[in-house]
Amino acid sequence: MSSRRSQNSADLQFNDNWERLAQAIREIHKKNASILSFEELYRNAYNMVLHKNGDKLYNGVRGVITQHLEEVAQAQVVPAFPLSGASSSQTNPNGAGGANFLKVLKNVWEDHTTCMLMIRDILMYMDRVYAKTANVPLVYDLGLELFRDTIVRSQKHPIQNHLLDVLLQQIKLERENEIIDRSSVKASMDMLLELTDASTKDTVYATDFEGRFLETSSEYYRVEGQMLVGECDSPEYMKKVEKRLIEEEQRVRHYLSPSTEPKIRSIVEEELISKHLKTVIEMENSGLIPMLRNEKMDDLGRMYKLFGRVLKGHEEMKSAISEHIRELGKAINETVSSNISSESSGGSGDKQTGASVAIKWVQEVLDLKDKFDKVQNLALSNDKAFQTSFNEAFEHFINKNSKSPEFISLFIDDNLKKGLKGKTEEEVDSVLDKTITLFRFIGEKDVFERYYKQHLAKRLLLGRSVSDDAERGMIGKLKVECGYQFTTKLEGMFNDMRISADTMADFKDFLDKSVLEKPKMDLGVTVLTSTFWPMNLSASPRCNFPAEITKACETFQRFYLGRHSGRRLTWQSNMGTADIRGSFKSRKHDLNVSTYQMVILLMFNDLPEGESLSYEQIKGESDIPESDLKRNLQSLACARYKILVKEPKGKDINHGDVFYFNYEFTAPYQRIKIPTVASKVETEGERKETREKVEEARKHQTEAAIVRIMKDRKTMEHNNLIAEVTRQLQPRFVPIPALIKKRIEALIEREYLERAPDR
Repeated sequence: MSSRRSQNSADLQFNDNWERLAQAIREIHKKNASILSFEELYRNAYNMVLHKNGDKLYNGVRGVITQHLEEVAQAQVVPAFPLSGASSSQTNPNGAGGANFLKVLKNVWEDHTTCMLMIRDILMYMDRVYAKTANVPLVYDLGLELFRDTIVRSQKHPIQNHLLDVLLQQIKLERENEIIDRSSVKASMDMLLELTDASTKDTVYATDFEGRFLETSSEYYRVEGQMLVGECDSPEYMKKVEKRLIEEEQRVRHYLSPSTEPKIRSIVEEELISKHLKTVIEMENSGLIPMLRNEKMDDLGRMYKLFGRVLKGHEEMKSAISEHIRELGKAINETVSSNISSESSGGSGDKQTGASVAIKWVQEVLDLKDKFDKVQNLALSNDKAFQTSFNEAFEHFINKNSKSPEFISLFIDDNLKKGLKGKTEEEVDSVLDKTITLFRFIGEKDVFERYYKQHLAKRLLLGRSVSDDAERGMIGKLKVECGYQFTTKLEGMFNDMRISADTMADFKDFLDKSVLEKPKMDLGVTVLTSTFWPMNLSASPRCNFPAEITKACETFQRFYLGRHSGRRLTWQSNMGTADIRGSFKSRKHDLNVSTYQMVILLMFNDLPEGESLSYEQIKGESDIPESDLKRNLQSLACARYKILVKEPKGKDINHGDVFYFNYEFTAPYQRIKIPTVASKVETEGERKETREKVEEARKHQTEAAIVRIMKDRKTMEHNNLIAEVTRQLQPRFVPIPALIKKRIEALIEREYLERAPDR
């Protein structure tokens, strides 16, 4: 009897305490917390838990909060729905209804979280003792769950759909440059981020909102991309894409979750960049090629940055630019071909014209290289992948021009003869560096070496080099690129010139001290080591020197052989020059001529005025080879400076022609250089001879590589041997497999190699 009375007393006490606590929670919801005694309420809750009524208290609190939230949903949230229960896009184009709904929801959420903080303070003991033991959510977390289930995901009201529709519509309005209340949107996003999905343990933001947001964004940008491609040119399109990316980044920063940023960025990149790569690149009058043509560096830089965001963006750019470089290079090559063809149709050309074509070609290639280096530096952030692609394109079209090794050597020749005058050391170094850049692109470096030796030899022998420092600087750069073997003979040529200068100083001392009769002219001799120089120095070209010149040569020969035993001097009359003075009626002129021209002109010394010499007489007396004789007579009688007069008149030299000394000759200069005409046949002959020498050298280099490899490997598969030989020879030239096979056969025949018996 007393036990039942005690139980009833406890129930009454709990009910009394709970009623006061429930009323207090209602007052908190009504914002009347100031009238409450939180200390007394805390003590009531404490006693209830202490008397093992924690479960009743917990469930009671749940019920009161749920009831309150249902009332709030019915009284405040539902009435704030956009009209007709539809999304604001259908009923409120300006988004005002949706914005109002978000404001109401924001206020409801803020009120709820504020109240839950107060309720949590009252029920702190229940959280600490009962909730943890019973493994149920703490009071504040319980309040969030109830808010989620009663309002955000209400089963009675379609709040969830309305909320998502309004949020998405607000974002769409902002994308369309409308002003929205970002604070309300942010409050809703924060609410969704704070609420947790019971099944996935992820945020309600991630489970309810983010998927739909990304889906609608993808569709929005898909449509916009198609529209912009049709309406905008390439630069304008990229600016709009750039603007969209910035906007989405700011949107995330202002009210979306940071985790959404890479996802929305990926959608914008996919829909606005990836799907329209080629279209934007190929836009007529505004795409990538027009940008390059007009040097639109800002637009190119923007394209590089935007396209770098997607998988194949830079590849498409590289491919388009590389193809453009090849087309430009092809045009340069075709222009050169047409110039060479026009020269051929004009009959005999001269070396200066051929050199000018070569110089123009190299200069155009260098200008093109400068242009794309500028693009690389200013627009492409010095991207190494783009640089490699550009280099491959340059290498492709440069090697399509079979004369590129010769042209580059001629360009260097022209600069080292006259092109560097007046330039600073830095400018000289810049020019040489640029030519080395083109040299790297050449596949046939051995052909370039052959031409470079020929041109260097002429510069040194004819005294045309403008700067020894520049010459040595160029050789130093070639040594860095190709190694000392490439430049050994070039350095040997310089050494010959230095020794010859010392030899001539000693010869002058010898003449001063000698009792022998001194020559009546100044003789300058350059002694060449035959293995260093690119011409055939073993044979002595035919030429009958005048007696005085023969005597001077014999004097030098006695001097030289007296100092160097076991050597043989061979006079190269086709390579020398002479300075002679010509007396004409108006004045005297100093003529710089070739040795052959000197011999021809001196033959007119003993002739009375008006007397002539026939072609046959000149040929018989001089014994100059016929091809050289014709060219030198043509230079004296048919070129710019007509020292001789030919009959009959004409540009070609033929048997039966008669020549007179031109006493009437006049010129504005005291000193005149008479260049030797080079016929087209001779020029092509020189090219053919150079090519033959290169092919012969390649045979020896290929065989040397084969033997070197086999001495190291002993035994090797045929295909592997070809691959290794190709790899080793590639720095000088790219051998074709047929050449390697022939050299292998030749070595087998000469018993340097043998086939393995089991093969």
